[in-house]
Amino acid sequence: MEIWGGLECTINRVGYQYFSQLDDAGHDDRTTDLEDIAALGLTSIRYPVLWEKHQPQLNTVINWHKTREKLLYLKEQNIEVIAGLVHHGSGPLYVDILNDSFSAGLAKYAKEVATAFPWINHYTPINEPLTTARFCGLYGLWWPHESNDYSFLKILFQECKATVLAMQAIRTVNPKAKLVHTEDLGKTHATALLGYQAELENKRRWLGLDLLCGRVNQQHPLYVYLIENGITPAEIAFFEKHTCVPDVLGFNYYITSERFIDEDLDTYPKHTHGGNGKHQYADIEAVRSSKVKILGPYKLLKEAWRRYEIPLALTEVHLHCTREEQMRWLNYVHQEAQQLENEGIDIKAITIWALLGAFGWDKLLTQPNGNYESGVFDIRAGILRKTALVAMVKALAKKEDFTHPVLCGGGWWEKHYRVLYGELPKELASKFDCKPILVLGKSGTLGNAFAKICTKRDLHFKLLSRADVDILNPLQIEQIILKEQPWAIINTTGFVRVDDAEEQQEECYNTNTIGCRNLAILCEKHRVKLLTFSSDLVFDGAKNYPYTEDDEPNPLNIYGKSKFRGEEKVLKHHPNGLIIRSSTFFGPWDEYNYIHQVINCLKVGLPFIAPNDVVISPTYVPNLVNISLDLLIDNESGIWHLANTGALSFVEFALLVAKHQGLDESLIIAKPIEEINLKAKRPLYSVLASKNGSLLPSLNDALKRYFEEVKLFDLVL
Repeated sequence: MEIWGGLECTINRVGYQYFSQLDDAGHDDRTTDLEDIAALGLTSIRYPVLWEKHQPQLNTVINWHKTREKLLYLKEQNIEVIAGLVHHGSGPLYVDILNDSFSAGLAKYAKEVATAFPWINHYTPINEPLTTARFCGLYGLWWPHESNDYSFLKILFQECKATVLAMQAIRTVNPKAKLVHTEDLGKTHATALLGYQAELENKRRWLGLDLLCGRVNQQHPLYVYLIENGITPAEIAFFEKHTCVPDVLGFNYYITSERFIDEDLDTYPKHTHGGNGKHQYADIEAVRSSKVKILGPYKLLKEAWRRYEIPLALTEVHLHCTREEQMRWLNYVHQEAQQLENEGIDIKAITIWALLGAFGWDKLLTQPNGNYESGVFDIRAGILRKTALVAMVKALAKKEDFTHPVLCGGGWWEKHYRVLYGELPKELASKFDCKPILVLGKSGTLGNAFAKICTKRDLHFKLLSRADVDILNPLQIEQIILKEQPWAIINTTGFVRVDDAEEQQEECYNTNTIGCRNLAILCEKHRVKLLTFSSDLVFDGAKNYPYTEDDEPNPLNIYGKSKFRGEEKVLKHHPNGLIIRSSTFFGPWDEYNYIHQVINCLKVGLPFIAPNDVVISPTYVPNLVNISLDLLIDNESGIWHLANTGALSFVEFALLVAKHQGLDESLIIAKPIEEINLKAKRPLYSVLASKNGSLLPSLNDALKRYFEEVKLFDLVL
């Protein structure tokens, strides 16, 4: 079983606008992407040579320059190219996916590709035709935005006909060209009442493949359904006369691929509601219901093998989640595929998908400028940053064992909190047999936030207090390292009272500087990863635009100086250490943050004084903790800035909170910070940005999540 790779390369059409994943990713403009990808050790890559991109106007001469350079590089690296011609697309504007202009047009384009690149031996003319037909013809999400069985079937037939004609055209140039046909590996589960609908959908999921294999005739279980919904006998007969059996059946399995339909509408949100004209029902991800258990790729691939007995591949393996969950998902799917191979089933490969990540799939590609989800590489800094998946993929490609402490936790799809609808199943505590993370700072806001999120992410950790280990005592630090054998230490301890630090300088310096030095020395000695935290107050505020990691610190107060010196000690004694600088943070699980202070004051009618000349970048604690953990797992090092994107003064922050909560904004009194008589001098501007890209969402998004989470915990509202 080989390890393949692929780029998320959808070009889909919404109205008259095309959304291009490759344009969003900037792949064409970076010359080094394929060098990093080639270093993974992949044997094949699903690479886009897309019709809509290369020939958007009819009868134009195609400029192959950039694509030729990239394809030749892959050829030189002995990486087999599987050329994708249409990926969730409906073709250029001059064709109509509902008629033969689409199939004939793609065939003509396919021959141009084969002529330009006669050495390409593998093609995927249409990616996931059934999925595309559903999104375009049944759900109305993509062009031509239809919602009926007739349009769905017309689109599917056109896509399958285009696949046949494209392969015929390609084989006039390259007779040995092979078809790697991809489709979603889904299945629909249902209540007893809706069993008939699930039966239809589970027959329909094979329809595209049955057409290509020439299996659709009057005896086919969907023949009557096809005729009743406008497909002609002649359209069906085309595929009997022109079979195009795939050489490899590529199936894409996502955690959302299995669906569950239920007539109990009151249990589910309105956006899940639909129907078939006979019954109304909710259509949800099966993994989210307590009423059904997902089958997983092993059982579904085995079902496909028994039906077709054609070599199989998993052609997209990707999960949009936290880093360890991405690793667990890859591990899970690889093991499922390995089991199939061990049983003698011809499974060619699993494909590491979305190597560069993806944009906007949380909105099903219906809006421009979609939210980014990282893949094997994170591209938010404009370069390919290696995540922990890189080492994992390299090991799998070499058929080596890969281990990491985060793999000992269970995937979220196996946990009780996967269930959003129905009764939560009983949760069994994880039994960890791996090295833990030690979280120092049991009494602090940040330490407890790490404990909550590590628990949710099923990361093995131990939360320690000062009584357990005093970071000013090197002997105690070494003893705890030898006893617990951690793979990482997260230091959330620190002297945090900025004004008190002016009078308690020694205590502040010892905790924020000497303690960090001790941890750094001993982590380096015992090869333990260290994550520690610094502050925006290492800067003097002389800039009027955001500070990045390259800016020179010049702290104005004792607290800032102690943090800066702590940074220097860590970088000196533990070069692989990770230092996160953040700003004024707020979280839903404590009563000491700025938002809480504003609300408590205004609710009892008291004035709230806020500086109007100090500009900051407030940071939401769950965002901060989750991304810090991802970077820790990625083995990143050095100084990183993490803050929610957005800048505002303290008084603007207070007014925003008051407005959101419907409180009296007139009680907020704006004053210059000099008139507030604080002991420690503050920079007037300490907004943080990062040369590594914006890894945290916007401040508006963070505030929305904060108030939603606070409602759940009933701390403020």
